[in-house]
Amino acid sequence: MKNVAVLVSGGGTNLQAILESERCGGNPHGRVTLVVASKPGVYALERAANFGVETAVVERKGYAAQAEYDAALLALLRAHSIDVIVLAGFLTVLGPDFTAAYPRAILNVHPSLIPSFCGKGYYGLKVHEEALKRGVKVTGATVHFVTEECDGGPIILQKAVEVLPDDTPETLQKRVMVEAEWQLLPKALAMVCAGEV
Repeated sequence: MKNVAVLVSGGGTNLQAILESERCGGNPHGRVTLVVASKPGVYALERAANFGVETAVVERKGYAAQAEYDAALLALLRAHSIDVIVLAGFLTVLGPDFTAAYPRAILNVHPSLIPSFCGKGYYGLKVHEEALKRGVKVTGATVHFVTEECDGGPIILQKAVEVLPDDTPETLQKRVMVEAEWQLLPKALAMVCAGEV
C-alpha cells in the first residue's frame, strides 16, 4: 500500500475527486495519508479533514531560499513515509532537489493537452483564456510526472474536451475539471500506486 501526499494551494476540488475515488475503492494500492497546503486557511484543508486525513501547512514565504523550502517539505513527507505525491493545484514551484528525491513519483494535473498552453505562467484561468484566444476547438487535461522542467515530465494520461462557441474562460475551466481533471487524476494515481506506469 502506497502512502500518498496531496499538495494543495486552494479549494481542493481535485483533492476531493481523489478522496471520493479512494473511498469508492478506486485506488486499492494507495491511500492519501497527508494533505499539505502552501498557505493556511485554504478550503482544501477542510476537505481533507472531512475525510479524516492529516493536514499540514508549509508556507514558501517562511523560507529564505528554495532549497530550504524543499528540504522542509521533504522532511515532512519523509516523516510520514510518503511514496507518491500529487500536486493538485499546488502553486508553489518545487526545486530540482525536490523533484530528484521522488523520480516518477510526483504527479501533476494540467488543464490543457500538453504541449499546448503549458509551462511557466500557465495555470488556472490563464490556460483557458489562451485556448479561447487561439480559437482551438479542442482542449482538455493532462496528468504527467513532475520533473525539473515545468510541465515537461512524461505524460501519463490525457483527455480531450470540446470547446463550445459560447465558452468563457470560466465555463471552459469548469467543463475541463468535470470532464477531464476529476476523472484523470484519480485514475492516474491508482495506476502509479499499482505500478502500472
